[in-house]
Formats: sequence, C-alpha cells, structure tokens
Amino acid sequence: MNCINQTLNIKEILKILPHRYPFLLIDRVLNFQKFKYLKAVKNCTINEPYFQGHFLTESVFPGVLIIEAMAQASGILIYKSTGLLDINKLHYFVGIDNTRFKKNAIPGDQIFIEVTILKSDRNILRFKNIAIVDDEIVCKSTIIFAKKSFF
Repeated sequence: MNCINQTLNIKEILKILPHRYPFLLIDRVLNFQKFKYLKAVKNCTINEPYFQGHFLTESVFPGVLIIEAMAQASGILIYKSTGLLDINKLHYFVGIDNTRFKKNAIPGDQIFIEVTILKSDRNILRFKNIAIVDDEIVCKSTIIFAKKSFF
C-alpha cells in the first residue's frame, strides 16, 4: 500500500535512523510515497555546534552535512518502502555522483529535501536528491546505497 501525504515526526524518525544529536539531520518527514519519493525538512538553528566554526564571520551550514541529510532522508525512504529494520538487511550509503552546490544555507533557514528513487537493482539503490531553501536549489546530488550483504 502506498502512503500519500503521510508525515513522520521526530519520535518516528528516531525509531528508524540510528543517528542522534548533533548528527540527526532530519527534523520531520512532510510526505512520502513508498518506492517513489520522500520530502523532509531540516531546520537550521544558530545553536547547532557546527555553526560556531563554519565560518567565523558568516555562519554557513556545511555542504557535507547537506549531503548527509539527503542520505538520511533516502534511508528513511528505504525503510518506509521495505519495512525492514534488520541489522542483517541494512542498506549503506556508498556513493555520491553529480553533486552541485548552488547556494548557502544559513541559520534560520529551512532546508527542504526531496528524494526520488531513480533506479533499484537487486542490491543497489540510486536516489535523486535536491535540497531547497526559499524555493531555490541549494544542492543536488545522486546518492547510492548498497545492501549490507552486497559488500
């Protein structure tokens, strides 16, 4: 059964992802459809530790953490699609392709992450990911996951 217009709050996200503060980078899932897409949000707040050192004169959300947020959103879509949360059947983030950063995200921004499954082979999943702030693309990338048993 596909889930359209279904949200996940932080308590439900914590049941799915192994990440915890300060490395949990998805605050809410706004919408998803199994085996198709997911839309999530990351709220950027000035009290997050990486803003103190990135950068001194102007706080910028680190690009590598935008990629990590995209990977976490993709992981949530994998779980919500398969229903599997088994240590022997995990999918691991194994690659990124075609990544481009277009704009900075700063404290006070909401980063909306849109994840779409591009291709699903037996052991490999490819996702198109777009991060958006104020209706402008901040980052886009293809993120690749592999089943644990594959490598």
